[in-house]
Amino acid sequence: MPDGSQDERELVERAKRDPDAFGALYDRYFPQIYRFAYSRLREQSLAEDVTQEVFFKALRNMGRYTYSGHPFSSWLYQIALNAVADHYRGQRGEVELEEATGLASQAPEVVDEVIRRDRSHRVWTAIDQLPRQQRAAMVLKFGEDRKIDEIAQILGKSSGAVKLLLHRGVERLRRELPQLEAELGTKS
Repeated sequence: MPDGSQDERELVERAKRDPDAFGALYDRYFPQIYRFAYSRLREQSLAEDVTQEVFFKALRNMGRYTYSGHPFSSWLYQIALNAVADHYRGQRGEVELEEATGLASQAPEVVDEVIRRDRSHRVWTAIDQLPRQQRAAMVLKFGEDRKIDEIAQILGKSSGAVKLLLHRGVERLRRELPQLEAELGTKS
C-alpha cells in the first residue's frame, strides 16, 4: 500500500507542470477549504469566491511551493486564512445589522439571531486581530473544529505549542472583549 504523503508529494510535483494534476488537488481539497471558508464567512457565494481565490493563488504560486514535511492542505489553509482575513479587513466599517433594520419589529427569534450574528462577527473580528499563529490556531480549532494534533500538523508545530497558542488567544480575547456581553445584554 503506497504512503499517502508520498502520493500527495508526487501529485503536488506533477501539478507544478500539469494542469490535470492540479485539478486532482483541487478536487481533493476543495470540500475542506470551502467548508473552512464557509465556517468563517457564513455566506455561500462569498465562501465560494474565497475558495476559488485560494485555489487561484495556489495555482499561480505552485512553482514556489516546496514540501516541508507538512500536508499540502496546510499551505492551502494558510492561503485561506489570509483570504478570509483580507475579506474582513475590507469589510471594516460595514455593519451586518444594516441588513436587518427592517426585521427588528418581527419575532423575537429574529432579534436574537441578529444579536447572535453580531456577537459572532465581533468575536471573529477580534480573532482576526490576533497574531498570525494564534489566529491560525483559533480559526482551525473553533472555526474548523480541528483536533489539536491536526492543527499541530497543519501549522508545523508541536501539540503543546498549539495548546499554548490557543490559550494565549483565548486569554487575549477575554481581555479585549470584556464589554461584549454588557453591550449586547446577557442573553446566553
